[in-house]
Amino acid sequence: MNISKVEFGSLLTYTPRGDSEKAKGAKTAMINLKNDNVLSSGILTSEYIVQAMAREINTFPFADYFNSNAVLVPAPKSSLLKPDTLWVPQRITTALIRNGLGKSSEACLERVTAVARSSGQTVGANRPKALKHYESMRVKELLFKPKEIVLVDDVITRGATILGGVNRLSEAFPDAKIRAFTMMRTISNAEEFSDVEDPCIGTITMYGEDTSRVP
Repeated sequence: MNISKVEFGSLLTYTPRGDSEKAKGAKTAMINLKNDNVLSSGILTSEYIVQAMAREINTFPFADYFNSNAVLVPAPKSSLLKPDTLWVPQRITTALIRNGLGKSSEACLERVTAVARSSGQTVGANRPKALKHYESMRVKELLFKPKEIVLVDDVITRGATILGGVNRLSEAFPDAKIRAFTMMRTISNAEEFSDVEDPCIGTITMYGEDTSRVP
């Protein structure tokens, strides 16, 4: 892997340890997003969040991620998918395009070897490293060469999936500008959590085998 640092944008946050009403509400939002639950309004969580985001896109620091050149690539699941199966990041990218954010949604990054789910690992050292993700992915050929790519995921913890995926995409499309966007990021320290909506631009950096995310 040649890329050790990636810029990413993020809209929402949650903390797994907070007891405040805001923290509990954010955790519920995370569960709804991870499962892409149908809300009481009758629409999927992914669509609901994207619609709200699209209405205010020019107020967010990552607004330029979704310009008319941006090809949105959904991050693959940790498991292998059957043909024509939909998954949450893919639903997010489809919703973003449907709401006028980006050029197209292209599911060209796929998992060819299953890896352990990061969310299922209670100890950080047991989570798959960026290199493991990189080795388990491949890029399917596109009929055009993207000028810009945004790798999109639902929830980010340390960013190993993103860093592995960006390295694969950069090999396939060396001339493309590649960034990442995650709808929600995990705040491990409950004292650092402020609100579910907390838009930011940050970085994912590789140190040895491990990755570090700021913020």
